[in-house]
Amino acid sequence: MDSATSDARTPLAASADNGLKIVIVGGFGVGKTTMVRSVSEIRPLNTEETMTRAGESVDDIREVRGKTATTVAFDFGRITLDARNVLYLFGAPGQERFWFLWDRLFSGTLGAVVLVDTRRIDDSWYAIDRLEHHGTPFVVACNDFGGPAHTPAEIRAALDLDPQVPLLHCDARSRESSKQVLIALVEHISDQYAVPHPGRSQELVP
Repeated sequence: MDSATSDARTPLAASADNGLKIVIVGGFGVGKTTMVRSVSEIRPLNTEETMTRAGESVDDIREVRGKTATTVAFDFGRITLDARNVLYLFGAPGQERFWFLWDRLFSGTLGAVVLVDTRRIDDSWYAIDRLEHHGTPFVVACNDFGGPAHTPAEIRAALDLDPQVPLLHCDARSRESSKQVLIALVEHISDQYAVPHPGRSQELVP
């Protein structure tokens, strides 16, 4: 993921053979749009709309009072891995009323990032359930909102995570932090098609 690639803005058709689809999912306001924006080498496509008073009766905004816009379809970005491989990044909408779009977004997906706000862990249940239903490899990344500290064991227990699902810490605002999450996902996907590692797990990184 060389920063020089970002400056070149080389057309995809001229630079890569394989487009690999990655979906970023999670609850309402966990930072999916922010992650796509921070890591994409192109100007991301966003489908954000301004939140209105009418939406307050539908969406639970108690923990995201400062949020003024929300994704209503999906976000799209791109990041080049090497000369032949490019990641297409899709950020899924977080509100329950848009969850019907998720199964369609998961079609053809190589893997997924589940973003978690540890103040609202229950909001991540649906994303994990749907990914497991589709058999899609995923990593869990806890976005830093400055909430109460939880140990990796506590988070794993709360999410009922399989021991082999990588669990990481991230700051979705940081390009480098978001890149590390994507690298962990690609490595996890590679492991799924390689020799299994019984009992292996990845824990929160500093």
